[in-house]
Amino acid sequence: MESKEFKTIDVNEKQRIVNLNQSTTLPVAETAPEEEILEIVTNEELEEDESTEEVEIDVQGKSKEELASMLEELVKDPDVMKIKDLVTAIRVHFMKLNKEDMDKEMEAFLEGGGDKESYQHVQDDAEIRFNNAFGIFKSNRAKQNEILDAQKLENLAQKQAILEELKQLIASEETLKKTYDDFRALQDKWKTIGQVPATENANLWNNYHFLVEKFFDKVNINRELRDLDMKKNLDAKIELCEKAEELLDEKSMTKAFKALQKLHEDWKEIGPVPQDKKDEIWERFKAATDKINAIRREHYSKIQDEQNANLATKTALCEKAEELLSEEYGSINAWQNKSTELSDLFKVWKTVGPAAKKQNEEIWTRFKTAMDTFFAKKKEFFANLKDRQTENLERKINLCIEAEGLQESTEWKKATERFKKLQEEWKTIGPVPKRHADKIWKRFRAACDTFFGRKAEHFGGLKEEEAANLTAKQALIEEIKNFELLPSRAENMEAIKALQKRWIEIGHVPMKVKDTINSEYRKAVDALFDKMRSNQNEISTNEFREMMDVMKDDPEASDKVRRERTNLTNRIQKLRDEIAVLENNIGFFSNSKNSELMRAEYEKKINKAKNDLKVLEAKLKIVND
Repeated sequence: MESKEFKTIDVNEKQRIVNLNQSTTLPVAETAPEEEILEIVTNEELEEDESTEEVEIDVQGKSKEELASMLEELVKDPDVMKIKDLVTAIRVHFMKLNKEDMDKEMEAFLEGGGDKESYQHVQDDAEIRFNNAFGIFKSNRAKQNEILDAQKLENLAQKQAILEELKQLIASEETLKKTYDDFRALQDKWKTIGQVPATENANLWNNYHFLVEKFFDKVNINRELRDLDMKKNLDAKIELCEKAEELLDEKSMTKAFKALQKLHEDWKEIGPVPQDKKDEIWERFKAATDKINAIRREHYSKIQDEQNANLATKTALCEKAEELLSEEYGSINAWQNKSTELSDLFKVWKTVGPAAKKQNEEIWTRFKTAMDTFFAKKKEFFANLKDRQTENLERKINLCIEAEGLQESTEWKKATERFKKLQEEWKTIGPVPKRHADKIWKRFRAACDTFFGRKAEHFGGLKEEEAANLTAKQALIEEIKNFELLPSRAENMEAIKALQKRWIEIGHVPMKVKDTINSEYRKAVDALFDKMRSNQNEISTNEFREMMDVMKDDPEASDKVRRERTNLTNRIQKLRDEIAVLENNIGFFSNSKNSELMRAEYEKKINKAKNDLKVLEAKLKIVND
């Protein structure tokens, strides 16, 4: 705060100063405008600044074990302020690596059928070492904070004592030379005293400046000495301006802002400057301050924009996860497929940066709730499935018992009919617990094979029958290959069903050609379906061409053609986008049994979309022609 113009103290003013010396409460001076320039920063913001501070230490590429060793070495130094930035950098990188390990551990746990509630993380050796070392750091920091707090209280007492001495000096009747020397000594002593508790700082400074002004009013120091003092003050403030301007090149916003705060504190320590330079020097200092504050606001604005974008992405991921909850799944494959989709969403989630602190916690709670709900429903499904599988096992055991009772029967016709019914009933029964599936099936199959083996041996004509069946199936394959498509798709489908039924009704063929004849049959049927799809596309295209020919005579043909072209163009683009997404997603599947099933499903969708795209492109060509 700059000094006001000096004035001669009258008798009443002297008496007021004497009274002031006897008072226990100092009047509070008005706050100078320059004291309000620095933006108010909360402790939380400063902590966030420190957590994002770039410290010159090489932690990239270091393993958790190496980081733990670095921290153990650092905390041997008890000077917390000296090592705190290095500790922060190491801790941030260690926590990142540790979170990645925990995420992998949890992901494996969930994929193995576990749920979030039963998951428990076990610290590895590096994590235990790191936490022990960090505990030493926190203990040292707590001790140092206690020392600093005690020192601040001591500093407060010293500065309050100086205020009392200033009050006595103002009321003193000593000579000007001695009074001024004592005053300068008190000022120098004041500057050497360190920080005081933040709650006392403002009132302490206001009282100090008030007494300084009163001192200059009282002693009415001569102009030459006053000008010399102001010249020194001006040089000191010019130096502060230069330091503030140098901060504009500081890359770390945290360092720049903390340094600026210190410069403002130093500015308060310096006395008044010549009146003709007062506004000029303050405007220079204020200009540098304003630029730094503007850069800081822009810095945090960018962070906020990034956090908003991250929030939007995470909200979209929450919505997709919640969509999975809106459906009901009745099979193991469906649950496994949807579990894979949710796992993929979680992988994407981990690549997205944080939102604002409060929103980040809320959005994570939303996503975690969706995941927990999904896996709770999955757990319930498999619990019920286990009960059903146990019931199915009991039913199949009963079928085995009955089949074993019939396997030695000589009532061939009656026993054969009963075996067929047993086999049909077996097919209607759902799965059994996996550990029993193979054993129970082999037991039932053994009883069936025993009976039908005895029957084949009894009737003796099995080979001739299989040879006849082979001839019949070969003839049916030729019939399928030469099948001429019927006018409608429904007729074609009925015809194909009839052919498939005939195939099923034909009996067994020799075992050595079984796989070959079945493969030929599947290829013939697949070729027939391809032929039918191609024919259907051609029919659809021809019908569209006829519709466009009829449209020519319509008075509004031009508008209709334009709308049709727009519609086709939009549908084509949508299909192309869909194909691109499907082809991109298919690359995410790993080499596993479940992923192969998903890959086949995606390839089926891609082929269908490409077929539809060809039809639409043919129609668009008709419109353009």
